[in-house]
Amino acid sequence: MAGAEIFSLEGKFAVITGGAGAIGSTLAKALASSGAKVFLQDLNLDGVTQVANEIRSAGGTAFGYANDLSDVTTVEKMISAAAEQMGGIDILINCAGINRRKPITEVTSEDFDAIVAVNMKAAFFVSQAVYPFMKTRGGGSIVNISSITSRYSFAMGSVYAATKAAMSAMARSFSTEWLANGIRVNSIEPGYVKTEFTKPVWGVPHRAEWFKRFVPIGRLANPEELVGAVLYLASDASSYVSGQTIVIDGGLTAGGDFDK
Repeated sequence: MAGAEIFSLEGKFAVITGGAGAIGSTLAKALASSGAKVFLQDLNLDGVTQVANEIRSAGGTAFGYANDLSDVTTVEKMISAAAEQMGGIDILINCAGINRRKPITEVTSEDFDAIVAVNMKAAFFVSQAVYPFMKTRGGGSIVNISSITSRYSFAMGSVYAATKAAMSAMARSFSTEWLANGIRVNSIEPGYVKTEFTKPVWGVPHRAEWFKRFVPIGRLANPEELVGAVLYLASDASSYVSGQTIVIDGGLTAGGDFDK
């Protein structure tokens, strides 16, 4: 297999959580355009239905499903539905996430539990639930959408950062246990991506100016700029890659320039 063929997902079955969001929907459409059947999960039924319809209108195969990932008792049913509707599961993209931006001194126990439930606990148990289906098919690929905040701290994001660091760590530990079954697990740590989710940051003038000055590329990322890494990790192009993290941050963590 050579050239573009190694990135093909033809005949593959993919599950993506948070499929109605700006990043999740972009990744779902990319997976479908590369040949995968996609099963989109989201809390927002109307949103995930719309994305699934858009994929089908473009000639792809997509299924929408709504449930609350903070309730892990719904996860097994969701994954079983995905396997039944598609015929199996080869790829999982853990993309669902929430945040509540507060100073550390104002974070409540309820805030903490809510963020952990979706960002960390759900990613763990969704991955656990897909394991037997991937094992049956002789392997698979799991990609955790983590965050640059796992290694570069910003104020008012303490719990979010901790959960994203956990997602990157989980990719390593899951890989250690599951690679023998052909299941590769990796993570992507994007810098700030320009979406409604991050608008509290880039929508404030002095914060927007920070990105222009201190991110070497001079701007936030667009959701489409995560597609290449996800297709790489989901496909046979990365057949020897597991337990790794790809940072997509516009050069932020590479260093800075004193003259800017």
